[in-house]
Amino acid sequence: MSPMPRRIGLAAVAVTVPAALVFTGVGVGQASDHLPSSSDARHTHSAHKAAASNLDDPAKKEIAMKLVSSAENSSLDWRAQFKYIEDIGDGRGYTAGIIGFCSGTGDMLELVEYYTQQKPGNVLAKYLPALREVNGGDSHDGLDPNFTKDWKKAAADKAFQDAQEHERDRVYFNPAVKQGKDDGLGALGQFIYYDAIVMHGPGDSKYSFGGIRKTALSKAKPPAQGGNETTYLNAFLDARKEAMKSEEAHSDTSRVDTEQRKFLSEKNFDLAPPLKWQVYGDPYEINS
Repeated sequence: MSPMPRRIGLAAVAVTVPAALVFTGVGVGQASDHLPSSSDARHTHSAHKAAASNLDDPAKKEIAMKLVSSAENSSLDWRAQFKYIEDIGDGRGYTAGIIGFCSGTGDMLELVEYYTQQKPGNVLAKYLPALREVNGGDSHDGLDPNFTKDWKKAAADKAFQDAQEHERDRVYFNPAVKQGKDDGLGALGQFIYYDAIVMHGPGDSKYSFGGIRKTALSKAKPPAQGGNETTYLNAFLDARKEAMKSEEAHSDTSRVDTEQRKFLSEKNFDLAPPLKWQVYGDPYEINS
């Protein structure tokens, strides 16, 4: 789980955070394989409802991965992050991979277990006993000194890359998209859910994804319950900001303010390119 936004390798920037992935300087990126923009889908809610694709559409999913990576890694190149691993001092041990799997929160353990089921005897399999022991804390016992080196070695293995994507989808992406569909939300709302579950994790505690959604539901109804999509998503983002500000490392809320609310104010419920946004003041765009 990505507990906070990361700015890996950007020493001049004040925000330093976790989750997964690596750096890459600030810049503008493009995605060339996305669906073409539709002015109807972008600007009318009714058109979105009639013909919009969901976030699990391959082109939309690619956009979602790039949007999260812009906030987590200051880069749109999310595939470059399979090898990322670092202890960023957040109390969750090592944070690694494309979604910020953490040795202290259980999802890294589940990832290595799944990888080992798919490829017994892999370079990380020997760390399973240690990962079970350190789960729930920030200890490196049994992992150091070679775990980070072996993680990077494993990251060159297509089977490990596939395992990371499998666990990302199983734990974070698929549940977020399903809940978004159940709530009657379009691709933008589904992405807003996904970004929240990446940072705050699944569950029902106050500042987990479930808790944030519960707070939003106390303020507004989603479209599936007859509510207005914009009103509901603004209520969700209000609750999300409260959760982010509950931890110092989350205090920069630009991924909400100058990314997600920007798309919402544009009524781009279909998350249709061209997309232009900023995170931590850095500009990004996806043009097609």
